[in-house]
Amino acid sequence: MSAYVIHDSATMLRRNYRHMVRYPSVSLLVIGIPVILLLLFVYVFGGTLGNGLGTAASGRDAYVDYVTPAIVLIAIAGAAQGTAISAAMDMHEGIIARFRTMGIARVSVLMGHVLGSTLQTMAGLVVVFGVAVLVGFRPHASMVEWVAAGGLLLMITLAITWLSVALGLAPKSVEAASNLPMPLILLPFLSSGFVPVESMPAGLRWFAEWQPFTPFIETLRGLLMGAAIGRSAVLSVVWCVTIGIVGYLWARKLYEGGPAAR
Repeated sequence: MSAYVIHDSATMLRRNYRHMVRYPSVSLLVIGIPVILLLLFVYVFGGTLGNGLGTAASGRDAYVDYVTPAIVLIAIAGAAQGTAISAAMDMHEGIIARFRTMGIARVSVLMGHVLGSTLQTMAGLVVVFGVAVLVGFRPHASMVEWVAAGGLLLMITLAITWLSVALGLAPKSVEAASNLPMPLILLPFLSSGFVPVESMPAGLRWFAEWQPFTPFIETLRGLLMGAAIGRSAVLSVVWCVTIGIVGYLWARKLYEGGPAAR
């Protein structure tokens, strides 16, 4: 990446940071919804669901360790909606048309959205982990495993953010863009995040095993709780690379060929 692109991307990152400061409601939603879900599942359902995990520990204390990785992934998926809306507003309110007339690296506009959303999401994850610890989450990870878990979360965030930028540029209205990322928020619920996939009906179990959020969650759970990871780590990397490349290429194509460019 040239110094020219880095400089322009940093400028666009500052622009997106100012938007975050000016409209803090998006940041509050990124943090607030996962925290509410964490409290709901731990204190309302945790006692019963924890008893059905089939592990040595049971009850609420066991369930908070089990469900926290899923809540973390929901926080990442939930941030996609704000990113899509922000990208859609730029596309349909004319600012991208102005950027195209300026002497800036075109990819820097997209990079500003991706980097801004990634930093916002990672900061939100720190808060979610903090609340999880307060309600009883007790990870067993070593320093190396924490670093690996952080790298995994960064990879997932970058991949989903690139996809969400493309989802924001694709529709013909901001309203439509706000709805497209919704399946990303639902996928963690249809994974191994809240109950073991073995407890699901056959068709749903097949879907849960092969969709990306199950290996994401299983890898994160294994790193933090000392559980077996198996092939989940490899699948997670493959899914991240695939989603990230598809999102990047799709976003570049939409940005270059959008209505304002014609």
